Amino acid sequence: MELFTPSVFAVAIPAVIFAGISKGGFGSGVAFASASILAIVLDPGIALGLMLPLLMLIDVASLPAYWRKWDWAAARVLLIGSIPGTILGALFYAWTDPDAIRLLIGLVALLFVAWQMAQATGLVRLGETKFGPGVGLVSGVVLGFTSFVSHAGGPAASVYLLGQKLGKTAFQSTTVLIFWAVNLSKSGIYAGMGIFTWETLKLDLVLIPFALLGTWLGVKAHHMVPERLFFGIAYVALTLTGAKLVFDALT
Repeated sequence: MELFTPSVFAVAIPAVIFAGISKGGFGSGVAFASASILAIVLDPGIALGLMLPLLMLIDVASLPAYWRKWDWAAARVLLIGSIPGTILGALFYAWTDPDAIRLLIGLVALLFVAWQMAQATGLVRLGETKFGPGVGLVSGVVLGFTSFVSHAGGPAASVYLLGQKLGKTAFQSTTVLIFWAVNLSKSGIYAGMGIFTWETLKLDLVLIPFALLGTWLGVKAHHMVPERLFFGIAYVALTLTGAKLVFDALT
């Protein structure tokens, strides 16, 4: 598949900037929208392979701003659980086809929006009871699996972290640390499975400035932009993207 085309750049540039803003300033919850959006114009495997090095770069660029402000106890539980989850994700990816991946990415996007709406309307309440390590381990398994097959581990991490009653900056710092480690572990498996290609890596080099721009904007926006506005836009984009991916996979 030809990657250096106007249509790919028209989608990839805003998707990468959005990922940087999300991971740099608003947790990793909606950063996976970038891969979902790219999967509309690219094979889902190519979209995942293209985004992972950029997400890793964003993690590294974000880390200094939140250095040692994380909750290590919460991060450790999630990271332990993510190990078997990542292995399960790799097995699923190896045994399935692009349409199944496309369908899963679309369903994750739609379920994520539904989950957020359920919290907003009070149907689901998180943060009122502190979760124990058992919930953290299960959340870590889901985090590892969904992160591997769709870069969408943020919701699983949020379920546990919100139950730890962390402050805004501690929550953000912990997600940055977790996904830096998870993405680093995924990268070796992606390389071994051929999800990275020379073409995706060359396009990554072109997109690096946009990833760094998004990260810088995200760190700045962390203290300036209302979360309600940012996530409202993200949820609309995820709903449209998820519906399109499900439709394409089924037809």
